[in-house]
Amino acid sequence: MGGSFTKLDNVHLVMMGLDSAGKSTALYRFKFDQYVNTVPTVGFNCEKVKGTTGKAKGVSFVIWDVGGQDKVRPLWRSYTRSTDGIVFVVDSADVERMEEAKVELLRMARTPETVSVPILVIANKQDLPGAKDSSEVEKIMCLHELGTGRLWSIHPGCAVTGEGLDEALEHLYQMILKRRKAAKQAKKKR
Repeated sequence: MGGSFTKLDNVHLVMMGLDSAGKSTALYRFKFDQYVNTVPTVGFNCEKVKGTTGKAKGVSFVIWDVGGQDKVRPLWRSYTRSTDGIVFVVDSADVERMEEAKVELLRMARTPETVSVPILVIANKQDLPGAKDSSEVEKIMCLHELGTGRLWSIHPGCAVTGEGLDEALEHLYQMILKRRKAAKQAKKKR
């Protein structure tokens, strides 16, 4: 919209995380606002979804849901080029794999093309017994290591029920707007 970043028309997001974290379930919850039984993603899924709350309401998000099997993870880098935001989904009930998730998130976050890209971590599967809350997931995954200059946030959610997802997407959108505004101001100073 005419030089102003008060609203973006199209936003490109990449959704990543280990296999079975709930990425595809979250994607189809965003798309259809209902639970869709999914199968493990081989390659990727891509959907255009509309934001439903706050400033993101009506905004078109193109979300690339990339498979999380270990053999596919090296390909993540190609999906993060020119992205506006990253959604990293974590199974908050699978404590045994959080270290692996942490390693993959930090590896991806440190690549040159993602260094300034806002990251939203969804602590998924909050409905399961033994699920860690978002502050525990933040601690276990050492999210502070993402750096002080990077925009990042963690939100609890449940892809099956949809609880917390719209609010998380709204927060990511706010971070994307903030990043764009800062980039525009930095450009003016040159």
